[in-house]
Amino acid sequence: MTTAPIKVLVAKPGLDGHDRGAKVVAAALRDAGMEVVYGGLHQTPEAVVEMALQEDVDVVGLSILSGAHMTLFLEVRRLLDGAGLASVLLTGGGIIPAADAEQLGGSGVGKLFGPGTTLGELAAYIEAEVGRRRAAGERT
Repeated sequence: MTTAPIKVLVAKPGLDGHDRGAKVVAAALRDAGMEVVYGGLHQTPEAVVEMALQEDVDVVGLSILSGAHMTLFLEVRRLLDGAGLASVLLTGGGIIPAADAEQLGGSGVGKLFGPGTTLGELAAYIEAEVGRRRAAGERT
């Protein structure tokens, strides 16, 4: 029995136009054996969730450098849950204060990554968390 590769959507919601980091993350996750869809710049939360539905992803990774992380992560989580995608891991990174990351974690957002995180740490977290969810029957 083979396990399907982890499928990740990397997206840039909001008005932030800095996508170099998101593209580096997308390439690193691909190199780690994951299937990656890059959603592009200036996406609305609704568009991100629609892409997640269409692509049947295990993970949505948001890159947010604009300071709108509280609004955008919470709205994407709300929409994912409403679309029947509560088991999809929502993670991401950017410039996110630790207190905000903790609050988001309490609202169903996974671990968030900031400057200095290695690409290996990010890939290992996604592999472990998706593996846990698949073993628990949350994701197939």
